[in-house]
Amino acid sequence: MKTKKIEAIELPQSSMANRRTLTVIRYGEGTGKKAYLQAGLHADEPPGLLVMHHLMNQLDRLDADERISGQIVLVPVANPVGISQWRDTVLSGRADFNTGINFNRKHLDLTEQVSGDIKDRLSQDPEANTALIRASMLKALADMTPEDESAFLKHCLLSLACDADMVLDLHCDLVASVHVYTGTPLWPDAADLAAELGAVATLLAKVSGDNPFDEACSRIWWELAERHPDYPIPSACLAATVELRGTMDVDHKQAEEDALSLIRFLTRRGVIQGDVSELPDLIHDATPLRGVEHIKAPVPGVVVFLEKPGAVVKQGTVIAEIINPLASLPEKRITRVKSTIDGVLFSINTDRYARPARILAKIAGKEPLKGKGKKLLTL
Repeated sequence: MKTKKIEAIELPQSSMANRRTLTVIRYGEGTGKKAYLQAGLHADEPPGLLVMHHLMNQLDRLDADERISGQIVLVPVANPVGISQWRDTVLSGRADFNTGINFNRKHLDLTEQVSGDIKDRLSQDPEANTALIRASMLKALADMTPEDESAFLKHCLLSLACDADMVLDLHCDLVASVHVYTGTPLWPDAADLAAELGAVATLLAKVSGDNPFDEACSRIWWELAERHPDYPIPSACLAATVELRGTMDVDHKQAEEDALSLIRFLTRRGVIQGDVSELPDLIHDATPLRGVEHIKAPVPGVVVFLEKPGAVVKQGTVIAEIINPLASLPEKRITRVKSTIDGVLFSINTDRYARPARILAKIAGKEPLKGKGKKLLTL
């Protein structure tokens, strides 16, 4: 018996004669482990949307074969607000035109409210505590009234995901290899996800700053455990931001392979029935998000990258050259930009023009860097 259900959730009107909808696709009978996956929260990042297309093809077949043993919730286009934000011929779906707020920042933080609600009802049973906390989160969200369309969207997405065992938020970088952001307390439990996806970097933080969506789902668990140390509270939600390479990596073969990787991950996690191949080796161990060095341009000019994402670099490795054809002498036309740390180059800029202080590349290092501040994510 097929279990697939499709729901259209109407967002509140943002202007007269204009109403958008959020499409939610569910598989499974509502029992067992729950997995939640979404794509396009940054609406101008297309690879995840194509992966969703191939993932649905796979799940339709598995559903017909009655192999979905848990619950799977998909939101293939998680940001109907951002995907309608065009400026001339360019889709600008990263931040809300009305507020300037990044769609993957400032998600709801339920820790304080849930902590007060559960403090006198916790027990020594971790499963009972997990169920209690999930019910409290859902109640807290149900009692809220979002003020506008974008707030309603964030509220809706968290309501769909907050009680899931696994939350995967599919994104992409500029020009990049696959990499994953997740919570420090979730490692090494999340190593199977990084290995299956072939991630060249897994970046860990307990708090990355500005509460992105994955942290809104996962951070509450370890914060509640710290607030209530006398009771067993597990990190019951493995949430991660998955960066599916770069914005131009929109290819059917690659997207289908990514979808199959996600299917194997969900199978290993017991949401889908079946046998899977041996887990691939992890390419690189996880490193602290605080250890990511942003390599910045010292001068203006045209950028020529000499290293590609995925490369292992050493301190002093020339990552790029910046060319200024107006310099008076040939040797003055070239400025070499070097890595300041040992690590894995996982992302470079799409734009080949540099200006002083502009980020050209990101390198994942093994040691935390000084002076990083509280906000560890780029805009």
